[in-house]
Amino acid sequence: MKMETMPEVTKTENGVFWKNTYEKFEAQVYVPKTELPGDILNYGFIAPYLLVFADKPLQQNEAISFARAKGLEKLAAAFDSSVVFIAPVADGKICNWKNAEPDILSEIISNSRIHQYHKDGVVIANNFFRHSIDGYYIRGAIFRAVLIGYGEGADYIAENCLHHFEGDGLWGRSDLAPATCILNGLTVAPEVGADDIPVISYGNSDDANALFESRCKHFIKRACEPSPEEFISDYYSFAKQFRRMNGPLQIDPDLEKDGLVIEPGIAEVKTSSDNCGDDKGTKNHKIGYFAFYNKGLFDSPDAKPVPLVLGFHGGGDSCFFFSTMAGWAKIAHRHNFLLVTIENHLNSTATEMIELLEILKKKYSIDTTRIYATGFSMGGCKTWDMIQEYPEVLAAAAPMDATFDVGCNVYGNKVEKGINTTVPVPVFYAGGEVTPLPELPFQEQKCLDRMAYVLLLNNAELAERYEQEVTLENKDTWENKIWGINGDEVEQSYDESRDATLTMQKFRSTDGRILSVFASISGQGHDCREHTCEHAWQFMSQFTRQ
Repeated sequence: MKMETMPEVTKTENGVFWKNTYEKFEAQVYVPKTELPGDILNYGFIAPYLLVFADKPLQQNEAISFARAKGLEKLAAAFDSSVVFIAPVADGKICNWKNAEPDILSEIISNSRIHQYHKDGVVIANNFFRHSIDGYYIRGAIFRAVLIGYGEGADYIAENCLHHFEGDGLWGRSDLAPATCILNGLTVAPEVGADDIPVISYGNSDDANALFESRCKHFIKRACEPSPEEFISDYYSFAKQFRRMNGPLQIDPDLEKDGLVIEPGIAEVKTSSDNCGDDKGTKNHKIGYFAFYNKGLFDSPDAKPVPLVLGFHGGGDSCFFFSTMAGWAKIAHRHNFLLVTIENHLNSTATEMIELLEILKKKYSIDTTRIYATGFSMGGCKTWDMIQEYPEVLAAAAPMDATFDVGCNVYGNKVEKGINTTVPVPVFYAGGEVTPLPELPFQEQKCLDRMAYVLLLNNAELAERYEQEVTLENKDTWENKIWGINGDEVEQSYDESRDATLTMQKFRSTDGRILSVFASISGQGHDCREHTCEHAWQFMSQFTRQ
């Protein structure tokens, strides 16, 4: 039972409130006021998805007071997020937890999503290609689901949610489980079916805590229910580090604690004539971004201008999704460069990125000979826009996992001013070998054409052969079943974290340099991984643009 329309939203003194009934549960969503500019900057990926299983059903005022008293309101506001109260439903009516269906969490996950379009705690799933709305969802990062149970609600979690289960994940059906469970006042023995579900125990029996300690890899306890300040402290010191992507528990390093600065920014640019995003037809519009750099990078007396990597997230994703999932924040931390990821970049053009670059140059000491661009999926397409339209600003680029037809921009429209055919740009392109989307030449003509474009642009020795010999019609006879032909050099690198191999076909240009690298990743679908991005940085960082 999906939410087909925008729910009726009620304004409260300190936020907004709405509710919706699904087949097995009712969600009451309280979105507290926040000082964060959530309409421009998307904090959803790093926000905890606070799912409250209260002892008894609560009315609106009771729920808001409860959220305030427990510290939930303050925690949600710190991330521009919400507090979602869950009540069980049977035969269309709210029931008690003892009569609840055992798989409520699966239905919650199926009706939750993080997306760039959202309002009042509701995701409005705009389809960029069909220009339609695919549905309305509770706004919440399913990979950071924090289940918070009280009394009978805690009993329900302890009996039904401390295990892995199959549900609708980020990319279809997958193995899911909570990122953390917080249990207050249990009256039953917990049924721990997986040792990788972090648990916080408040005011529970010695027997329950002994069971948690013996079966849970990640566990903390308090003798009684915490104060709001203690609850928030426990979240930041314990629960915040966990996320779960398609099954395995991930533990994120605290990069800020290790000295990485994460700085939000908003800039206003002139809207270009080819903008077909939400700001089409306006005179000016705002662009949000996050800058990632090591503390002190710009402050020392002998500090030199630093390299800049512009990062573009996938369609429907966000800056934090891209910087975390693709590992670019960690890579910037390791190699001491400035990473700037652009929020909701599909509402901006390559021309507007050039104006943003000028703004960034005034704010940060940037080495203008070492400006790079990279992106995943639709962000890869934005990177192709930069290569096609403004090659003179890029020292190198790493578009990944997508392309439009050569000559078309990220909106699928023809670039009216013409595209770059004379300025070589070192390119590292990568795609998954088992992706369901067209990323690699053996899958679709536009991918084959894009590789031919790169080889010609970069004066590759094999460019003419590629253009003449490699066609989809004869792909059964290709010497390389993915790319058509082999590179002049081939390098492989094993990614132990994913049990995958990155195979890089390197094409030499007529000047003797390797300017074109086409890479594929075994076992990878539509994804972007740190191991690949690290190799992309190693490649790009060799080059400067004089």
